[in-house]
Amino acid sequence: QVQLVESGGGSVQAGGSLRLSCVVFGYTYSNYCMGWFRQAPGKKREGVAVIDTGPGTTYYSDSVKGRFTISQDNAKNTLYLQMSSLKPEDTANYYCAATFNLWACAPGYWNSDVNFGYWGQGTQVTVSS
Repeated sequence: QVQLVESGGGSVQAGGSLRLSCVVFGYTYSNYCMGWFRQAPGKKREGVAVIDTGPGTTYYSDSVKGRFTISQDNAKNTLYLQMSSLKPEDTANYYCAATFNLWACAPGYWNSDVNFGYWGQGTQVTVSS
């Protein structure tokens, strides 16, 4: 049974930084498609960034490109999301997600939450102006 456990959320002022972590339990951390999604109150869950853990290919939503960085540490079975230059509109509950289906990491697929079968419990990020 694959389990994802996020941490690292919190409150920060606009312009600040946070790093989210997601530890994968129950499976060797290799050859996954893993991503970060977020959901703000009253809005749909949206894809933020994804990584194909084999080649390390990454994709980002336009709203976070240049400010957020997704990365992995295979030795620690951990996925990260480094968030910089945070804005109030980045306020949301952030979720780590994973799938064994590597096609889900392709453009046009990765930002759809229905393509991911494993989810963490979420961690709240609040950015004040």
